Amino acid sequence: MSENPQSPASVPDKGPSAAQRAVDRAISDLRRGGAIVVGGADGRSGVVVVAAEFAADRTLPWLIELSGSAPRLVMTRNRARALTPAAGDAATQSLALAPGSSADFVRALADPTADHAASLTSATVVAEGEATAAAVAVRLAKYARLLPTVLAVRASGGVSDTPGGFAKRQGLLFVSESDVAAYPAASANRLVIAADARVPLADAEDTRIIGFRPLDGGNEHLAIVIGSPDFAAPVLARMHSQCVTGDLLGSLRCDCGDQLRGAIRAIAESGGGVLLYLAQEGRDIGILNKLKAYTLQDGGFDTLDANEQLGFDADERMFLPAARMFHLLGIAQVRLMTNNPDKVAQLAAAGIEITERVAHSFPPNPHNARYLSTKAERAGHLL
Repeated sequence: MSENPQSPASVPDKGPSAAQRAVDRAISDLRRGGAIVVGGADGRSGVVVVAAEFAADRTLPWLIELSGSAPRLVMTRNRARALTPAAGDAATQSLALAPGSSADFVRALADPTADHAASLTSATVVAEGEATAAAVAVRLAKYARLLPTVLAVRASGGVSDTPGGFAKRQGLLFVSESDVAAYPAASANRLVIAADARVPLADAEDTRIIGFRPLDGGNEHLAIVIGSPDFAAPVLARMHSQCVTGDLLGSLRCDCGDQLRGAIRAIAESGGGVLLYLAQEGRDIGILNKLKAYTLQDGGFDTLDANEQLGFDADERMFLPAARMFHLLGIAQVRLMTNNPDKVAQLAAAGIEITERVAHSFPPNPHNARYLSTKAERAGHLL
């Protein structure tokens, strides 16, 4: 390599901000089935939320007792449309729950793979908009790799109360809309190099693996540096999203394992380059939700529709961490191995110049033929 990548010592460490710590804690609390308070952009509105998939028998009565108002189920437009034809066009929507609704019913509304998955022939749904506290809570559920549906009640003890004050009195964590909005970029910008080791690979013996993590201890990503690429020139590179089933177990449902091993071979044969291995399982919905999507695919949905039935977008990934990793490695120009135009667009928007798109595809097998045709026909992949 022509330049040494930056080490943690070369990046100013002021520690995570209070806002970042609040969002990290909020994600952790939601993943453990806890309640948090989310404040809206106006500073006055707020909600107490619990991830719907963790609803227990005590959850709904406790929320009613806490707030004095009936809980509602807040979800993405995709999940609302899967439940009822009455769903509207707003990105986030809420559904009023009938008195006495059970925890089983709530979990079934959130999860189409539940034993007794629920649907609604008609229901009253209300648009939440993009910046309401409830909509922000749904976004937090996505960051937590949970199904993007939450139970919510008003966080207020009166007209003069604030969500932050309410949270403090109730012993709950408070996080604001602005904190959550800034979180993805802040986490990406705080990535540093945390480890660097030589790791000979079967198809590329001259290989180093460089580990990245944010200073606040979030998701860890890897750069697989093969050979001795000239980082001052356009570098042959691939951004590969983690796929435990395909990369590690050899699943035939996708082409991820073929793409990973094929990219390593191609980079080695070319004389060198970099593969970024990104912690974005299942297009960044997480391994458990990806398995749920597989269950839905077995029921007839394609790979994009299955994600949307769960409430996610067809692809939840963003590539700010990848751009940050390239910058830390000293790479400004890449010859990008991809069939996905969105990767090219996002990376270019983040300041990395793509001098060439290098095609990178493999023949289908009987198990992934529909998956690949869906990516080509519906997601615009250049296969």
